[in-house]
Amino acid sequence: MLTPGSAIAVGDRFSAQIASQLSRTQIVQYAGASGDFNPAHTDEVFARDVAGYDTVFAHGMLTMGMTANFLVDLVGQPALRSFGVRFVQQVWPGDTLHTDAVVTGVERDADHVRVDFEVVTTNQRDQPVLTGTATAELTGD
Repeated sequence: MLTPGSAIAVGDRFSAQIASQLSRTQIVQYAGASGDFNPAHTDEVFARDVAGYDTVFAHGMLTMGMTANFLVDLVGQPALRSFGVRFVQQVWPGDTLHTDAVVTGVERDADHVRVDFEVVTTNQRDQPVLTGTATAELTGD
């Protein structure tokens, strides 16, 4: 985990795999946890025959949540001040997801370090599925 004493510089990259072969079960579990039972995420027949997709797909917020977990692991929950994303494309059952956070800004003062990140989550084909930004304020507390 990054701390105020960590050597952090613009251009530093932090990476992790956040999902390995995302399962339909995980997608349905997220539907239950979130209360979002849109049938495009949980009903194969609806997704294919009504919505026109090849199969069900993951909720965007599931991908965002997994990406947020990576950021919290990196900076600590209290330090994460902002996180915003754009959903670029669907995440499908079987996808493996990888997140990169690149430092785009560092501001230091006596009490804390503010770190800005550009965040990209990609699938196993190295295609972006989520892009965004995050800001953390690291303190000695």
